[in-house]
Amino acid sequence: MGRTCLDIVAVEGASSEDNCSYQYLLKHLNLSLSNKNDLYTMSRPVKNYETTTNVSMEMIISAILDMRESDQTFISNVWIFMDWKNEHIEWEPDDFCGINRIVVPADILWKPDLTIQEMSESYKAFQSPYLIIFPDGSVTSWSPQVLVSACKMQVHKFPFDMQSCNISFRSITHTDKELNLEAIFDSTEATEWSREVMKTQYEWLYVNMSTTQTTIESFNFRQSMIVYTITMKRRSVLYIVNFLLPILFFLCLDFSSFLISDNGGEKLSFKITVLLAVTVMQIILNEILPSSSNRAPLIAVYCLGVFGLMLLSLLETIVVMYLMEKDSESRDNEADRDQSVNEDCGDKHGKAKFICNGEKKKWTLACISDASADETPSELLKGSSSQLTEETHGAEKLSDDLREVMKTLALLHDSKKEEPFKQLEVGRDAASKGWPIRTEWAHIDGGLKETVD
Repeated sequence: MGRTCLDIVAVEGASSEDNCSYQYLLKHLNLSLSNKNDLYTMSRPVKNYETTTNVSMEMIISAILDMRESDQTFISNVWIFMDWKNEHIEWEPDDFCGINRIVVPADILWKPDLTIQEMSESYKAFQSPYLIIFPDGSVTSWSPQVLVSACKMQVHKFPFDMQSCNISFRSITHTDKELNLEAIFDSTEATEWSREVMKTQYEWLYVNMSTTQTTIESFNFRQSMIVYTITMKRRSVLYIVNFLLPILFFLCLDFSSFLISDNGGEKLSFKITVLLAVTVMQIILNEILPSSSNRAPLIAVYCLGVFGLMLLSLLETIVVMYLMEKDSESRDNEADRDQSVNEDCGDKHGKAKFICNGEKKKWTLACISDASADETPSELLKGSSSQLTEETHGAEKLSDDLREVMKTLALLHDSKKEEPFKQLEVGRDAASKGWPIRTEWAHIDGGLKETVD
C-alpha cells in the first residue's frame, strides 16, 4: 500500500516533480483514507439534489455454473461494470502532468446501492477494493460475482427444454428521479461479448442475453430497473443415453419375459425385478424435477406409460399362473379319484378304466381284470380292446344259443305226450353243444324217463 495506503496506478508522463505525483492530486481532491470526506461518502455526489445520478451499467456472463431444477435456482459467474459521475471530483490533466485517471480505495467514495431482485443467497463475490476516477468526475467499478438467483423453470419438455432466467438490477432506496439505470450495450452486443468470454456452460448451451430497461412501482415510489434475460438450451444427449434409453430397454426386457415358461416362479421374479428398476429411475427423476411445475413433464408421462405397461404385464403373468395352479389342482383331484377307484378295484383284483359310451359320448369308470405288471400302457390298451371285442362276440353267441335252447324247449313241450323219449335225444343234443343239462329219471308208464331242464 506504500506511504498513503493507496494503490496508485502510473499514467502518462510528468512535467515537474511537484505536480506529477499522485499524492499532490489526492491532496488537491481532498481524498484520504485516514481522513474520509463526508462530501464523498454520505450522499449522492451531486451539487443539486434535483440532479439525477445516471448509472451506466453492463453485466457480462462468463460462466454457467449450475441450474438446479429441484429448487429452481440459477448459478452463474458474472462481471458487473458500473459507471457514474461524481460532481465533487474534477481536475485538469494538464495541471498534473497529464494524469488522466487515478485508482483509489472503494471505501472513500459513494457507490450506487444496487441489488439483484432475484437473489436467493448471499453474494459470493470478489469485491474489487478499488475504484477508477477520471478527470471529468466519472467513477468506474468492476466486480466479478457468483450469483445464486431464483429462476422459474418450465420443465414440461424436459430434457429438450429451453430456460430463460432473469437477473434484475435496481436501487434499494433511491427513486427513478434520484438514480437512473442505463444499459451500456444493446442485446446483440451483450450477447456477443458474453459468448466471447464464456468459460464453461455446464450442461447448458448459451443462446443469447437480452437487455430491458424499465421502471417499477415499489413501496409507493417508482424505481429504475435493468433486466438481463439469459436464454439457455439444455444438452439432452446425456439424458437420452442415461435415462430414456435404459427405461426403453427395461420395457423390451419385460416383453421378452413372455418367452419364459410360466411354470415356476422365475418369470414372476424377473418381471418384479425389472419393475423395481424402473421405479428406481422414477425416484431419480423425482429428485431432479421441481414439484411446483404446473404441467406434468413429458418425461414423467413417458415413465408412467412404461410403468403402466409393465404393471399390466405383471398382472397378466399373475392371472395366468393362478389359472394354471387351479388347473393343476383339478388334475390332482382327478388323479386322487382315480387312485381311490384303483384301490377299490385292487381289492377285487381289477383296475379302474374309462369306457366310452359311443351313443351319448360319455365316459364311465369301470373295473377290469388285472394285467401283467410287465406290460406297457400301449399293450394294456391293446389287451383291453381285444378283451372287450371277445366279450362282445361271446355275448352275441350266447344270445343265439339261448334262442336256440328256447326253441328246443318249445318243441320238447309240444312233443311231450307223443314222443316221451325224444326229450332224451334233445337233451343229449344240447349237452353235446356244451350247455349244462339237469336230468332227472322217473318211472313213466311203467318205464324210466329222463327229464331235461
